[in-house]
Amino acid sequence: MQIKLVPGDSAGTVATFYVPSQGSAHDEIDFEFLGNASGQPYTVHTNVYSQGKGGREQQFRMWFDPTADFHTYSVVWNPTHILYVVDGTPIREHRNREAATGVAYPRSQAMRVYASVWDAEEWATQGGRVRTDWSRAPFVASYKGFAASGCASQDAAACARSNGAWMYQELDATALDRLQWVQKNYMIYNYCADTWRFKDGAPPECATK
Repeated sequence: MQIKLVPGDSAGTVATFYVPSQGSAHDEIDFEFLGNASGQPYTVHTNVYSQGKGGREQQFRMWFDPTADFHTYSVVWNPTHILYVVDGTPIREHRNREAATGVAYPRSQAMRVYASVWDAEEWATQGGRVRTDWSRAPFVASYKGFAASGCASQDAAACARSNGAWMYQELDATALDRLQWVQKNYMIYNYCADTWRFKDGAPPECATK
């Protein structure tokens, strides 16, 4: 999906591009773009839900102004991992560690694609300390160029036999270097490293091996 985010004072707004399943035990893969006061950077907020449980947030700044032009935000979801990709550069990898840890991985529920802009002034900008200036409305995020390569949910057997490149896509050495560059220089929050939140140790899916 190509997205150009709300320019100027976007505090309190959230633009989204996400893929959820349905029901209380849903799976979901989120891109959320948290607005900010004029001149301050956007926060790109990512989260993964499995069987209705989320709380797997990683947040990033971008290395460009996401309000000045369209940029491409992509999700690769296959049995091995979920990749969040920006302009061809991976920013996050969430690996399937279900067999080793027992932590559910999104793998059996059909997803739909949604995009929205909504009011989240209670929490979106600096924890809610900066509220929406409604005199600056309307807040417009622009979307174009959506494309998908995947399997129709009505034919799970065919999906399992898919030869699509995305089904087996892994990170090569160059992509891994880019991922590490982003995470070193632009990641601002990683739930796996939040020792205040997880006083008894990081969640099991955070294991590196």
